[in-house]
Amino acid sequence: MRMNNTSRPLSPHLSIYRWPITMTLSILHRATGVALSVGLIAFVVWLQSIAFGAASYEVVAGWMDTIIGKLALLGWSIAFFFHFSNGVRHLFWDAGIGFEVRQANASAWLVLVATMLMTVVYWLLFQDSGSLV
Repeated sequence: MRMNNTSRPLSPHLSIYRWPITMTLSILHRATGVALSVGLIAFVVWLQSIAFGAASYEVVAGWMDTIIGKLALLGWSIAFFFHFSNGVRHLFWDAGIGFEVRQANASAWLVLVATMLMTVVYWLLFQDSGSLV
């Protein structure tokens, strides 16, 4: 026998369900961890280019001086500062601090603000230094 009850309500779907900010940050924390792993590979390539000499370094520096390279560096810096800030938030949670819904939501917004502030300050401080940062 086949059941066909179309009058029954559907489960909440992504198109109608409002994600809590804490869930969004949890997903972003995992995503930034993956992005930082890819960034680590790029960092190792950069370090190897230094070890292999000036010509090798110039090639890698040239890649990073392109629009795609600069966007990758910007993305990795955002990922780093987000992952760092959210990691500090998790340390407070490990100590049993900030579990109330209001506190968790406030700390989530604080993580986002801190991420943007640290990223902007970092890029303003090092934009003219001539290095790959």
